Amino acid sequence: MKTFCGRANPTTGALDWVEESEEYDYHQEIARSCYADMLHDHDRNEKYYRGICAAVARVKARGEKVVILDIGTGTGLLSMMAITAGADLCYSVEVFKPMAEAAQCIVEKNGFSGKIKIINKHSTDVTSDGENGDMQMKANVLITELFDTELIGEGALPSYEHAHQNLVQEGCEAVPHRATVYAQLVESELLWSWAQLQPVDVEGARLVPPPAVCHCAGAHSVCDIQLSQVSPRSFTPLGPLCTMFSVDFSKPVSSAFQSHSSQFVAQISGRAQVVLSWWDLDMDPNGSVVCTMAPSWTYPQPKMAPWRDHWMQSVYFLPMESRVTAGEELSLTVCHDDYSLWYSLQSHSQRDLQTKTLPSRPCCTCQAHLVWTRPRFGELNDRQRTQSYVSALRSVLREDSVCLGVSDGSLLPVFAHMLGAKKVFSLENSRMSKQVMEQVNELIYLLCFKTSEMLLDICMLSLVQISVLLGEPYFSTSLLPWHSLFFWYCRTALAGLLQPSATILPYSATLHMVAVEFQDLWRIRAPCGTCEGFDVTPMNEMVQQSLDFRESREAEPHPLWEYPCRALTQSKAVMTFDFTQCVPQQPVCNQGSLPFGRCHGVALWMEYHLTRDITVSAGLMGPVGEQGDCEWTRHRKQGVYFFRSPWESSGDGRAAVSYSFTFEPSSGDIKMDFSIESQ
Repeated sequence: MKTFCGRANPTTGALDWVEESEEYDYHQEIARSCYADMLHDHDRNEKYYRGICAAVARVKARGEKVVILDIGTGTGLLSMMAITAGADLCYSVEVFKPMAEAAQCIVEKNGFSGKIKIINKHSTDVTSDGENGDMQMKANVLITELFDTELIGEGALPSYEHAHQNLVQEGCEAVPHRATVYAQLVESELLWSWAQLQPVDVEGARLVPPPAVCHCAGAHSVCDIQLSQVSPRSFTPLGPLCTMFSVDFSKPVSSAFQSHSSQFVAQISGRAQVVLSWWDLDMDPNGSVVCTMAPSWTYPQPKMAPWRDHWMQSVYFLPMESRVTAGEELSLTVCHDDYSLWYSLQSHSQRDLQTKTLPSRPCCTCQAHLVWTRPRFGELNDRQRTQSYVSALRSVLREDSVCLGVSDGSLLPVFAHMLGAKKVFSLENSRMSKQVMEQVNELIYLLCFKTSEMLLDICMLSLVQISVLLGEPYFSTSLLPWHSLFFWYCRTALAGLLQPSATILPYSATLHMVAVEFQDLWRIRAPCGTCEGFDVTPMNEMVQQSLDFRESREAEPHPLWEYPCRALTQSKAVMTFDFTQCVPQQPVCNQGSLPFGRCHGVALWMEYHLTRDITVSAGLMGPVGEQGDCEWTRHRKQGVYFFRSPWESSGDGRAAVSYSFTFEPSSGDIKMDFSIESQ
């Protein structure tokens, strides 16, 4: 059955009604999932298997029948490992129906259907009431993979709590047996720029963030990143790596609020700003089999660190920056509820007070942390980028300039006012964004609009003629690079309000492309026919079926600074969009080809031409190096189009990727097609 779904179009701003299959969301989730990443994680798989073998052996040594409960079974890989290790029976719980169906096919294909029972439920809904329950007996071995980057963010604690109360025997074995969370206090100008708005100097004047923003504790949600790609030169440790707390999964687990503190002496003086955190899994009680999430720079040989995208590392921002002195006694406290963690820092003099009043969860009171994402804060704080915009504005502004800014939560209108424009208007897409910008500068005219109105009812603007239309452009609804073409559609809607000689900044944009070979990111899309000796091709077929859906064949957003790749070609501009003109009525097409060697796909990004001499890139920050080295912006995501079979495209290098791009003005979509041809 098909239904009509209303979808906000991020490029045109319109609400599009499209006919979709009732299974559309399922297919999107499967197509964008990273199941393959977990299957390709040999370090994880091998250590789980060693832990499972040891747990099964311990139960057998007691003369007991081995009954497994596998929560979050996914493909059923760990369940099949358990039966291979000698388990007698396995109850495998998977809440996501398509995945449970795939697991059933995989179990049958590998000949384990007689010993593995797939239960398509959330584990907290599973019953063990004998013949009438989902489980006919309680398990004596608990296997789980319920973790995310923050360890507990996928509901691991409530699931364990329920399992110990209802589904497993007292004194059961658990794989993993234990998890341990580590944290380190650091000073980092780079990371702190993702949390707080910094002062900006513009032509001798200084824009100072409003007190409400400076004193706000910020959003409490974790910032999960590939910390291996943050150079140790970008931060200064103020203390040692602290062991914050451990959870023993073989014993009853509580999901109630808890706090844990670690005392240490500050190693050097500095500004306490950020906490870096990760965790380990001990697969056995002795801690002899450890699966660690530590970043690569903690390894003696960083290149030997296993790569994972399903488990990364966490960055937490302290509620307030504080000065610490070398030799000062400090206490780092972590609190957690059933789904999230947050950190606070106390000095020795504050410790007694802290024991009486536990730190509350950080909460944004200024609204800026709800309007601006962490990468957006970093972008607004990027001095070099800001200087490019200020230089461009200086070259086009006059004393009689009337400016209109069209971007979400942008400082460009503020800069225009500081540079002497006669009058400045700024359009914000939400009331909250408007309120944030009112705190930043009260001297510009802030107007709030909804995209469905497309600016037509703004009486104030109808009384003036705009001489400078400016945008970064940045819009919070943009996922892919070309979604920021919403600026072009706004410019078109505003055509009647622009002076005939109005300046458009940026005056154009180009879509760029480069063929790439990823160091590791290819794993999230690479099929896995055999995993640790088990045939998992039904999962490949399920993912492929989902990839055949319309949107799933398109590029997907990734912050490429976190995912090293080697450029196989130079950057190539494949489409140009002229903002000095209105959006055309007819489609715009371009075709061509790029030679390459081994290729996993192409990276795509936008570059905005502010003036003839100033360009701002939302992708590559410089030319491709001689060895294909790439430096990507940390502020925007790029589009990545993965080829279906990149692992088959290697050879003697005599090949090319042919491309075709079509911009559809009616929908704002950019249709793209790629094919690999031998030369």
